[in-house]
Amino acid sequence: MKSRTPIMLVTGSLGSGKTTLVRRIVGAADRRIAVVMNEFGEVAVDSKVLKGKNIQIVELLGGCVCCSLTGEFEAAVREIVDTIQPEFIVVEATGVAESDALVYEVQDNLPDVRLDCVVFVVDAYMSLKFPYVSHTMDTQLKAADVILINKIDQMTTDEVQAVEHQIRQYNENAVFFKTMGCDMDTKLLFGLAPQERPTVPWTHHGETTFRSFVYQTESCLDEEKFSRFISTLPPAVFRVKGFVRFSDACHLFNYVVGRADLEEFAADKTQLVFIGRQLESVREDVLRRLQECEA
Repeated sequence: MKSRTPIMLVTGSLGSGKTTLVRRIVGAADRRIAVVMNEFGEVAVDSKVLKGKNIQIVELLGGCVCCSLTGEFEAAVREIVDTIQPEFIVVEATGVAESDALVYEVQDNLPDVRLDCVVFVVDAYMSLKFPYVSHTMDTQLKAADVILINKIDQMTTDEVQAVEHQIRQYNENAVFFKTMGCDMDTKLLFGLAPQERPTVPWTHHGETTFRSFVYQTESCLDEEKFSRFISTLPPAVFRVKGFVRFSDACHLFNYVVGRADLEEFAADKTQLVFIGRQLESVREDVLRRLQECEA
């Protein structure tokens, strides 16, 4: 059974570090990736930076994928899925793209793909120097699942905290990373399949450590109870990914910062990996509530 291709949207202001992040994603990828680069101009600059990598690149020039290039964006994604058949698609949007429009395009007009994660890259230095938020940045912030506060090496700790406080006024639910040169474990953006679970925790730049744990059972889960369980996951849980088996069908399951997605997929048992910060405090409760979902 063929599942929908997951797609990640990378947004952020001009010069914030979006291409740097995409380069890190590509460099660490252990799967077949297609990259869609959208540049607001007639000359492809950023996409040339990625040339020579073991990836497929589609360039959309001279407009924005959320407005003037909407048709081309949808056509490009469909062609990628049909011809390249990647395991994952990464879209780097231009700095003026409105994320809510992009999310709409993916969710409503592209049935062969699944919105996996919306990432917003913040230029910490510029955010402090010019603290106002435009309409475009407002929509990008509100639509983000993950927010990178980048270039923290150019600021003091107090200044970084001020930027984070400013941003949380627009999105308090997103997961925040503080980065220099968008340096982070990009596997956290993709989530992990149960068989990929790490043996060591991750931590970057003194942040709270990310950890993971796995739940698996041969029993079927009650779909209604599972739905209630997911809707009340604690904030410590950032991502959940894996397979869920109900009495009528099995599903591929993805969860990121409150947004959950199920699609039918052949699997012989329930197997889920949970990723988050300070999971030790919620692990036993999460496992107990999952066991209560077992039919």
